[in-house]
Amino acid sequence: MSKCVNVFLPMRAGSERVPKKNTKTFSGIEGGLCKIKLEQLLTCDFINKIFVSTNDPEVIEISNNFKSKKIKVLLRSNELCTSAASTDELIKYVPEIIPDGHILWTHVTSPFITPDVYYKIIQTYFRKLSSFDSLMTVTKLQKFIWNDHEPLNYDRNLQKWPRTQTIDTLWEVNSGVFLASRDIYCKNKDRIGDKPYLFELSDEIAFDIDWLPDYKIAEALYFSLHGLHKEKKQEKKRQKVLNLH
Repeated sequence: MSKCVNVFLPMRAGSERVPKKNTKTFSGIEGGLCKIKLEQLLTCDFINKIFVSTNDPEVIEISNNFKSKKIKVLLRSNELCTSAASTDELIKYVPEIIPDGHILWTHVTSPFITPDVYYKIIQTYFRKLSSFDSLMTVTKLQKFIWNDHEPLNYDRNLQKWPRTQTIDTLWEVNSGVFLASRDIYCKNKDRIGDKPYLFELSDEIAFDIDWLPDYKIAEALYFSLHGLHKEKKQEKKRQKVLNLH
């Protein structure tokens, strides 16, 4: 089976919860989440092409500034860019723009899924294809989960407040990555197959930016991981120059 992996990266204009979420300066980086994600994906050797699906002129400009043959910018119709457009409608559109191979669907709002994480995900996907038909990233939920009336993942008749370590594990689909062949998109009209492999991500890596508080937390965390390291490198350079004098 061909190991050609193409990325579907959707970035529509008009974010209502965080205006210009995809492109505004993030943690001091001009081009924001759009630029960060494209840099991450371009660094992953397994990835063949990155299909940027957008109606946002700023996304188009940032993407084209890379001048990379691996990035293909596709203008998405306005109908598929409204907040009313469903994910199911977008799924039907994906195989129309991606001609072959395996499709990795990811989002710029997951800035902590780095090139090495993508590499491990893709590597695991191909290794598991003999037993599974697709992959999606998940986060472990091992907490007290209730519906309106009763717990869903433990039995209060047995123990009213069990240790969380003994509670049945549930898995939250964190939307970091969906990986499946183009054939599955066409046959199942879905971005996963009938038997997806659940690839666990830690809460820190899976952190998704949805609301403004998420954005602010992500900026602080990203700066703590990257900005301070950059500042230390710059300080070392300054000290080296001073020592030469």
